[in-house]
Amino acid sequence: MIAPPRRRALEEGPAVLVVNTKSRTGKEAFEEARAALTARGVPLLSTHALSQLRHLKRVLDEAVSQGARRILVGGGDGTVSCAVSHLLGRDVTLGVVPLGTGNDFARSLGIPASVEEACDVIVQGYTARVDVGLANGRPFLNAASLGLATAIAKRLTQRLKQKMGKLAYPVAAATQLLEHQPFHVRLKTDEQALELDVLQLVVGNGRYHGAGNMVAPDAALDDRRLHVYAITAPSADSGREGTGLGQLADVATLARVALSLRSGHHVDHPAVTYLRTSRLEVDAEPVQEVNADGELIGHTPMRFEVVPSALRVYAPALVPETPAH
Repeated sequence: MIAPPRRRALEEGPAVLVVNTKSRTGKEAFEEARAALTARGVPLLSTHALSQLRHLKRVLDEAVSQGARRILVGGGDGTVSCAVSHLLGRDVTLGVVPLGTGNDFARSLGIPASVEEACDVIVQGYTARVDVGLANGRPFLNAASLGLATAIAKRLTQRLKQKMGKLAYPVAAATQLLEHQPFHVRLKTDEQALELDVLQLVVGNGRYHGAGNMVAPDAALDDRRLHVYAITAPSADSGREGTGLGQLADVATLARVALSLRSGHHVDHPAVTYLRTSRLEVDAEPVQEVNADGELIGHTPMRFEVVPSALRVYAPALVPETPAH
């Protein structure tokens, strides 16, 4: 849970609405969001329906230069994260209309899933300051991951997400599970260093990742900490990696941990190593691709850190303990 949002002055200047029409419900929701904001008296300096995110930086730069102080973004976690990378350090407030498959940033904030209710949150004018994670200097909001989650992200094509919606995640996971192999990681924080053979490593800034899985039950967007969990590989411990029995043991472990991800009880599982830190250095053998907020951003080695209170965002006046999505 984040700290209670604070009410700002009602007159905050003009707003700009930017919607990614390639997000799961973006195409249909653009007109609905524009109409809802207009009906609620939000002065829209301009509105943009973007089918290609490569235009996002130009649109946001122009909006800020023209005096916009409220940037309202409709899309999924990848869209919002991309927008934030261009807004850090600027005196603007971010409004989120969740239109993607996972919507984990909105979930961490307690923003409702419907367009109308998300617009109500913006109009009510309550704002919160939240942390932003950095992966080799690149901002992320929810979580960065190596291993299974990254492999799943590669399978989550735009077509699959459009067709399956929230079911896209379990479908991609089931397909990837039997092919997944453990890897070795070296982790270094300010307080400790350790080496593990793992199936997945997640570095969280927010509370949720992977369409509603918890990073940790006590993770929050404003706690100035990264929450890290690693699922260790039983096949490596037993010397059976690369064998059929070892793979079965790994799959069984992943399945058991997955069952507790929604509740956050995975941090107590014997196969899970859990850390809290403000900085983390990660190296891996073999080299691993890194996924952040649903997008592939690079490969190991990678340094993670948190920038406290780096982003001002609209949030509900009362943040529910377990947001319903």
